[in-house]
Amino acid sequence: MVLAIKCANGIALASDSQITDPGRGLSYPAQKLHPLGSHAAWGGSGSRAVLYDIEQILRDEGDAIMEARNIGHALQAKALPVFRHHYAEFIEQVPGEEKAGTPATYLLAAGYVGETPFIIDVDPNGLLGHHEETGFQAIGSGAPMAQQAHALLAHIRMTDRDLDHGVVAALRVLDALDASSPSVGGPMDICRLTPDGADHLSPDEVDAVRADVSRWVQLEQDALDRLFD
Repeated sequence: MVLAIKCANGIALASDSQITDPGRGLSYPAQKLHPLGSHAAWGGSGSRAVLYDIEQILRDEGDAIMEARNIGHALQAKALPVFRHHYAEFIEQVPGEEKAGTPATYLLAAGYVGETPFIIDVDPNGLLGHHEETGFQAIGSGAPMAQQAHALLAHIRMTDRDLDHGVVAALRVLDALDASSPSVGGPMDICRLTPDGADHLSPDEVDAVRADVSRWVQLEQDALDRLFD
């Protein structure tokens, strides 16, 4: 799963690293977040074959996409031919195999063009979505639960808060899904996006954020303990 949270001064883009292969009943770790030029990043969910091909394209042409007049259309133009190729070659029924993966793939990109933030997704049909106004989007098997978590945190007004809060919230959502959903698993990956550029957190930095998550949970517990005093 990949999710984006917009804050007052930046965007937190985060993902788990578990890939599920329903055809073979396997799951394995894989990198889901990738750079898109120097001021943005993207993540994908779905077919590994599709995402591999798109990763090669966006790695080589990320700067050109970021310089395009319409980033969404530029991203769409790169992704759709890959989608169409894999859809056209997909064999729906394989003898002796009841379950198989599909080429259905979602993309989520976020970042800055100058001082202007963007959060854009591309669904398996090739349709674009813009989520700068809502300040949140999630893709992948855990997306419905992530949307629920975002709704439960709506009172916190994350779009008015510092990016540090968004990073902590993103990891808290992912860790909660890791504990409740078999399709979501660590290690978790986080990228801080600001007008100054993209900063991919190291594993040690993610662990430091997790300590802030624990402190947040403890503060909530303390508040509940005093609620009826």
